[in-house]
Amino acid sequence: MAGRERGSLMKRLSRSIGQIGPVRLLATFLFLAAGLYIARFDVVGFKIGSFEIPLAGAAEHALYDWRLYRSAERTLQQDDRIVLITYNDDTLRELQKRSPLDRHMLAQALATIDAMNPRAIGIDILIDQPQAEDAELIRTMRAMHTPTWLGFGQASSNEEQIGYDQEQFMRHFMAQVASGPVRPVSIKMEEDNDGVVRRWPLERAGLPPLLSNAMTRDHPEFADYTRSIDFRVPGTAENDEVPVFTNLPIQLVLQSGDALRSMIEGRYVLIGGDINDLDDYATPMTRFSRTGEKMKGLEVHAQMLAQQLDGRMPAAIPNWMLWVAAVMFVAAGALTSAFELRGWRLILALAAQIALVLWLPFQLQAMRVDTVDLPAVGWALGWLLAFIGVGAAARAVGSEQRRFAQSALGKYLPADVALEIMRDPDRISLHGEQTHIYALFTDLEGFTKLSHAITPETLSRLLNRYLDLMSDIVLKHGGTLDKFVGDALVTFWGAPIARADDADRALRAGMEMYACGEEFRRSAGEDVPPIGVTRVGLHRGEAVVGNFGGEGRIQYTALGDAMNCAARLESANKALKTTMLVSDETKRESTLDVFRPMGRIVLSGRSTPVEAWEPVPDMDEALRRQLNDLWRAYDGGEETALARLEEIAAAHKEDAALQNFVYRIREAGPGGHFVLGSK
Repeated sequence: MAGRERGSLMKRLSRSIGQIGPVRLLATFLFLAAGLYIARFDVVGFKIGSFEIPLAGAAEHALYDWRLYRSAERTLQQDDRIVLITYNDDTLRELQKRSPLDRHMLAQALATIDAMNPRAIGIDILIDQPQAEDAELIRTMRAMHTPTWLGFGQASSNEEQIGYDQEQFMRHFMAQVASGPVRPVSIKMEEDNDGVVRRWPLERAGLPPLLSNAMTRDHPEFADYTRSIDFRVPGTAENDEVPVFTNLPIQLVLQSGDALRSMIEGRYVLIGGDINDLDDYATPMTRFSRTGEKMKGLEVHAQMLAQQLDGRMPAAIPNWMLWVAAVMFVAAGALTSAFELRGWRLILALAAQIALVLWLPFQLQAMRVDTVDLPAVGWALGWLLAFIGVGAAARAVGSEQRRFAQSALGKYLPADVALEIMRDPDRISLHGEQTHIYALFTDLEGFTKLSHAITPETLSRLLNRYLDLMSDIVLKHGGTLDKFVGDALVTFWGAPIARADDADRALRAGMEMYACGEEFRRSAGEDVPPIGVTRVGLHRGEAVVGNFGGEGRIQYTALGDAMNCAARLESANKALKTTMLVSDETKRESTLDVFRPMGRIVLSGRSTPVEAWEPVPDMDEALRRQLNDLWRAYDGGEETALARLEEIAAAHKEDAALQNFVYRIREAGPGGHFVLGSK
């Protein structure tokens, strides 16, 4: 059964692909492939040639910045581990010197700070050109005791800001202070393509370690960390923002001296600039600042140092999980389009998926998962591409199937089946497919003789009325009208749509058709010669069902052994003195308890015996069950059961079918069969 269902699914898939066409199929594949790529690898910087998706990268960045801003830690207390000592605009006015920063003041400040026993000192300043105060600064650095880290850069990694001569001077200066505790560090930031600092810089080969990694080795795993900077933002107390880090002007340090020991001793000291329009960096928080204020490079270093000290390394999303998410969103777009949802169902599906795209990244960020490389906009665009690509293909298939269904349905299907097929045209096969059906044949006894005894007008009136009555019964019970052959009807259940109760539907239809035929005989009119009974044959078996015919004309029909056997059963009614014969294959599938046995027979033109039953809903239930039990007993070898069957037949001499049944099983013997026409 499972194999048959898989085969049927593959057939439907093959037909759908054929209906799409090679060009549209290729286009659909390209849409899905592009959607999967974008959903997995992000849209930031995504280009096809010179084409770039408008605003997509900016939207991706903006969503991440929003997520980080909403989930960032708000601190109401300054970090007591880190202190910033800065040259500010007041410093420059006092010194009457802007660039390079005054090294005499730096030397004095280093000596003062070193005397207060800080944990470490980081200097976010490049000593890249000679100054008159260099000798004093070199002496001070050599005499220091605190581990100190001085900014260093290479022309090869920062060509825009550092020339070859500057690099050579920095190397010469570092060699001169090498006898002291001063060592070089990298202070270069790395910005995304929109000019915003979101990530830790990569520690490049040939460069010294990053400032934050050099100043503490509490968490050495940060040496290879290149994901997001976990910014903390100032909290608000009584409408005043509390800065994350203490910031002391360098001139204040020189003026106050040891009075500031409690703010420096045991802390990490970062020295650099806090000067307007210099060393400013946009961060994820910038777009949410009321003034659009940028962050000084020195504070960015402080943020990374605090993150290093805390070991705050947001969990990375595994590659396989990103692939799963990409496939999931692309599949969701494809399925939403393929199902061709309408109205509230479409609105509900879209709302649920949009909510998921928006909610999931924020939820992951709130769970301390790093979403800096999460392609949230890519998910949405991948979904959209899949929706468009599959939608075009689905519309092509739907259009073809609706066109076919509208031209092929005609009047041979019940209203509910026709409606179902119009909603889902794939339910009716454009080509033949093998399936199990319940084939039902009827025939009006003596019709040929009747047609010669009445006028053509009367014949036409009677036949049309008879076929209308029979057709209505078939359609009422959910059957499919195959064809009319004179007065005979060829019908079946189980295609184009199968139902669990098709056996009962077909059986009820057959019994009602016989009863309707009896009423038709009685009401035909006095001017009409006697009309024969309506005989019915019903069998369950395999058939090939679909549209067959030549170019310009096709017919939805069923072909195969099931149809042949049902026709033979209908014809066998005459020999067995019955009105309706049902095969054992049908009886086993029916839930109705209305059958009496008619033995095992070999139908005309066939070699395999068929176990036949006659529906007799009006027979006494106890008698019907007794006949069934005695037949089973006799067929199983209990010959005494035959005598009891003969007694029952003798008591019901008016029942010609029962008399015939006893005669045949007596001739066939236990386990045997009766060949029609042989006796």
